[in-house]
Amino acid sequence: MAQPLWRQRDFGTFWTAQTLSVLGDSFALIALPLLVLQATGSVARMGLLTAVGGAASVVAAVFAGVVVDRVDRRTLLIWCDLVRMVLYGVIPLVWLFGPRLWLLYVVLPLCEAVGMLFSVGYVTVVRGLVGTGQLTEANGQLNASAAAAGVLGPLGAGIVAAWSGPAAAVGVDAASFGVSAACLAFVRFRGRPDPEQRSERGGLWRDLRIGVAFLRGHPVLRALTALLFCFSFFTLGLNDLVIYHLKHDLGHDDGTVGTVMAVGALGTITGALLVARVRRRFGFGASWIGAVAVCGAAFASLGRAYDVPTVALASAAFLGCDQVAGTCSMSLRQEVTPERLLGRVTSAFWTLHYAAAPIGAAVLTWAAERRGTAPVAVGAGACCVLIAVVALLTPIRRSGRS
Repeated sequence: MAQPLWRQRDFGTFWTAQTLSVLGDSFALIALPLLVLQATGSVARMGLLTAVGGAASVVAAVFAGVVVDRVDRRTLLIWCDLVRMVLYGVIPLVWLFGPRLWLLYVVLPLCEAVGMLFSVGYVTVVRGLVGTGQLTEANGQLNASAAAAGVLGPLGAGIVAAWSGPAAAVGVDAASFGVSAACLAFVRFRGRPDPEQRSERGGLWRDLRIGVAFLRGHPVLRALTALLFCFSFFTLGLNDLVIYHLKHDLGHDDGTVGTVMAVGALGTITGALLVARVRRRFGFGASWIGAVAVCGAAFASLGRAYDVPTVALASAAFLGCDQVAGTCSMSLRQEVTPERLLGRVTSAFWTLHYAAAPIGAAVLTWAAERRGTAPVAVGAGACCVLIAVVALLTPIRRSGRS
C-alpha cells in the first residue's frame, strides 16, 4: 500500500515550494494588468501584454520538452525559479523612477518562456515523486494548495496595489521564486533521463515530431489536443476581461478586483479537491466534457453580470471546472506516456494547445474595448459549450475511467 502523500518528505517539500511560488505569482496575475490599465486605461493593451506573454510560452514549449528530457530536472527547476526572481525583481526597481511599459513587454515574455520550461519540468517530476497510482490525487492536492495560495494572493495584491501600487505586488512575486528555489534544492527527484535517452539527439524538430506522433497515435489525447487548441483561444483573455469589467464597466477599485479573484480561486480549490473523486465516480470522459460545458456557461454569464457577487460566482464556477478539466487532462498524459517521452509529449501538447491562445486573447480584448465585455463574454462562452458538445462525438466520451 502506498504511503500517504503527506508523509512523503520529498513530495511535501515540493508541495511547499510550489504553494509559496503560486502565492507570489498570483500577485503578478493581478499586478501586471493593473500596471497597464493604470497607465493606459485600455483593455486592448492589457490583452496585448497577455498575448505577447502567451506567444512566448508557445515558442518556449517547442524547445521545453527536448531540454527537460535531457537534463537534470531539479537543477532546471531551480534555475527557472532564480531567473524569474531576477526578472520580476527588476520591475519594482525601475518603477521607482516612473512607469516604463516597454519593460513589461520585455520581462513578461521572458518570464513566460522560462515558466513554460518550468511547467514542462514540473509535469515530468510529479510521477517520479509519487508513482502512477497516486498521480490524480497528487495533482489534485498540488492544485488545491496552489489555489488556496491563490485566494490569499489576489487579496494581498489588491491591498498592496491600493497602498503601495501594483509594482510593489510584483516584488512579492519575485521574492516567492527565491523561496521556491531554496525549497527545491532539498527535493530528491526520481525518473531522471537515463544515459541512453540523453544520447538520443536527433534535432529539435525531430524531437517535437516524436511528441506530436505520440499524441496523434493516442485517440483520446489526439481529440483533447484539438479541442483544447480551440478552448484556449477563447479563454486566455478571461482574466483581462474580468479586471476590465470590474474597473471600467462597474467602476470598482483594485481591492475589489483582488477580492473577486480570491473568490474565483476558491472555485479552483474546490475543483482541485474534488477532481480525483469526480474522475473515479464519472470517469475521464464525462468529467472532462461536463467541466468544459460548465466553463462555457460560466464564461457566458459574465457578460450579464452587473454586480460584484455575480462576477465572483461566475469566475469561481469557471475556474473550478477549468481545474477539473485541466487536472484530468494532465493526469491522463502522465499515466499513458512513457517516462523517456514525457517531456517531449508534454512540450508538444502545450505547443499545440496554446498555439492560438495569444491571438485569441488579443482578439477578445480588442473586441471588448470596441463592443463591450458583455457580447464578447457571451460569444466566447457559447463557443466553449460548443466544444463540449463536439467532444461527445470523439473518443473522449468513450474513454470511461481511463
